[in-house]
Amino acid sequence: MKNDPRWQTALYTTETYNEEGLEGHAYVPDGLNLQTSSPLNNHPGTNPEQLLGMSLCTCLVATMQAVEKEHQLEHHAKVRAKIAYIGERAHYEFLVHAQICVPQVDFDTAKKLVAETEKRCCVSQLLSSSKNYSVEAVEDWK
Repeated sequence: MKNDPRWQTALYTTETYNEEGLEGHAYVPDGLNLQTSSPLNNHPGTNPEQLLGMSLCTCLVATMQAVEKEHQLEHHAKVRAKIAYIGERAHYEFLVHAQICVPQVDFDTAKKLVAETEKRCCVSQLLSSSKNYSVEAVEDWK
């Protein structure tokens, strides 16, 4: 971070914190404060899997809105993501699979719009180098 000049020209920056671990709170100073918990128990709170999924869905649908607008389409796309926590001690991983439904166009066009969206979405770009990440166009939720 220190030597990367892009930090000086960023369009937006934020800071997030967690000082208590999985069973605690994650927060943005003077803003959002979320109780966190492990996905492996029934304690109240959100977990990293849910936060990752919401981040991905939000970024994909926002990017899809821009893509739809550029193609003179009304926004009707919707996104859902499924996140799995897998592995064993000292090597845990996430599996991340997103589905994008673009109901106002034929399926071949939807696949092209989804491919464009996947390449432009910032969160998708972060995840795209992982073999554990996939995105697909769907005609409807299955």
